[in-house]
Amino acid sequence: MKKRVAHGVVLAVGLAFSVGAMAQGMTKVQYEIAQTGISAEFKLAKAACDSFSANAKDLCLAEASGKEKVATAELNARFAPSEAAGYKVRLARADAEYALARQKCDDLASHVKDVCVKEAEATAATAKANAKAHMKTALAHDAAFEKTSKAQDVADAKSAQAQRKADEISAGARMDAAREKSAVAYTVAKEKCDAMAGDAKGNCVKDTTARASKP
Repeated sequence: MKKRVAHGVVLAVGLAFSVGAMAQGMTKVQYEIAQTGISAEFKLAKAACDSFSANAKDLCLAEASGKEKVATAELNARFAPSEAAGYKVRLARADAEYALARQKCDDLASHVKDVCVKEAEATAATAKANAKAHMKTALAHDAAFEKTSKAQDVADAKSAQAQRKADEISAGARMDAAREKSAVAYTVAKEKCDAMAGDAKGNCVKDTTARASKP
């Protein structure tokens, strides 16, 4: 296991170097070189996983694959920066963390494994909800700023209206994220109730439902 962890650290440093070394003023050639480096490091990491077996090997592969996908998304975001590219980076990180957490659940059994899976799904859903809210908020404020810049001679009332609209979109995005987080939290809590029996289970479900219904 120590060998796998050490290997993971080496891979993380390697991928970070491949992408980070060309973060400023990246040309198409530099981008392609970085792509090649990420691909080569992933192949080395994948080959190293052959020294493991069973779920340890699956964990190693999930870690290597996740790092490769995150590094690729980060490279794309640096080569062509945009809110959409940043959003894809956050999604890649959420997916990579979920894949690794989900794989770790396979070492467990019975209801403990079920709860582990639900918690991994909840964490991933929360990360994706936050990423979506972040992008919506940034885009809304960018749009408001652009409108304000192009309408310097327009009445202050219109500028304030654009800002209020951006704030409304931001608030809506936060509410959407909160609802998604609440839903996944309820699913995990209910899954834990299933391990109980009799009155304890009934009370657990009742309390969980009551908490979920609160605004």
